[in-house]
Amino acid sequence: MMRCCRREACGAVLDKDTAMKSDTHPDYHFIKVVMTDGTEYVTRSTYGKEGDVLNLDIDPRTHPAWTGGSQQLLDRGGRVSRFNNRFAGLSFGKK
Repeated sequence: MMRCCRREACGAVLDKDTAMKSDTHPDYHFIKVVMTDGTEYVTRSTYGKEGDVLNLDIDPRTHPAWTGGSQQLLDRGGRVSRFNNRFAGLSFGKK
C-alpha cells in the first residue's frame, strides 16, 4: 500500500495495483524534424517510431504568421466590394 499524496491531511491510501495503470502513456522517443529550408534537428516526440523523419510543410521560418509577411484579402463573391460600396459615404468624425 502507498499513500495517495504527500499532504499530511490526506489520509487516502492506494493499493499498488491501482496506483497507476500500465501502458497508458504513449511511446516517447527521438525523431528527426526537417524544416522547409532543409535544416534539421532531433527532438523527442510521440510521432511515429524511433528514428522516423517528420518533414514540415509549414514552419516558423517561412510562415507569414511568424515572419510578419503581408496578407492578401480575397474578395470572394464581391463581398468586400459590396461592403466598401455600401459604407463608402460614411465618415467617422473626419473633416
